[in-house]
Amino acid sequence: MKPEMAPAGVVSDKCFRVSRCTADGYIEELLKICEEEDVGVIIPTIDTELLILSKNRPVFAEHGVQLALSNVEFIKICRDKRLTETYLKALGIPVPSAVDKYHPVFPMFAKPYDGSLSTNIHVIKDESELTKAILEDPKLLFMEYIDKQEYKEFTVDMYYGKDGKVKGIVPRERIEIRAGEINKGITRKNYILEFLKERMDTLPGVRGCICLQLFYRDKDNDIKGIEINPRFGGGFPLSYYAKANFADYVIGEYLLGETVDYSDEWLDKTLMLRYDNDVIVYDAE
Repeated sequence: MKPEMAPAGVVSDKCFRVSRCTADGYIEELLKICEEEDVGVIIPTIDTELLILSKNRPVFAEHGVQLALSNVEFIKICRDKRLTETYLKALGIPVPSAVDKYHPVFPMFAKPYDGSLSTNIHVIKDESELTKAILEDPKLLFMEYIDKQEYKEFTVDMYYGKDGKVKGIVPRERIEIRAGEINKGITRKNYILEFLKERMDTLPGVRGCICLQLFYRDKDNDIKGIEINPRFGGGFPLSYYAKANFADYVIGEYLLGETVDYSDEWLDKTLMLRYDNDVIVYDAE
């Protein structure tokens, strides 16, 4: 909303000021930019804009603009973690066991069913930490605590073609997280790859990049699915540098009319170490 104050707005080829995605006229603003700049495909990256864009897919299509985005039904499932749990279990992917907050088993974990960026999450170690505010928060889901000494946390980047078939699966271990986003991570070609290929090979209505979050215990290949984000994740650059070029997939499918085939020819054990950097603008107002 303030391109001049956004580092990406400064370094990108072009950047445009738009209203909030919840504002009246947001879709019209995007369409105007698409028409003036000859945009052929939109790639959403923010959770709050996914539903409104998917609902307006026919409107964009009328103007020759495609969306690299899943359908409304799938996005609704991903935006509500209660529905996500049901969806994952139906695919044969285990999830953490639910805990009755009135008959708790400690330690346990609580998170909002519609949360993001790791906000309002709680590790509750004993009864003294189960406060009234937590207990009465209607948005919180209560579940078993997954011990990070036993399990490693993974985000899996997955690309789905227009045919609903998976074209790429890249598990990346989240070694260190900051503000809900990966800060240090490494790609792993392990059991997760074959496990998900078997269960999530074809998902009708799913398109573009999604990222699945899960816990993995390598001693017995136990997996606990956590949530799905139906968009590119903040840690996708790691997969990109490991040669899983989902950007090429988007260009090929949506702009060049090509067919994309499944590939696992990406680089194992690619390590990403992030740090803060400066963008300097001279003669700024």
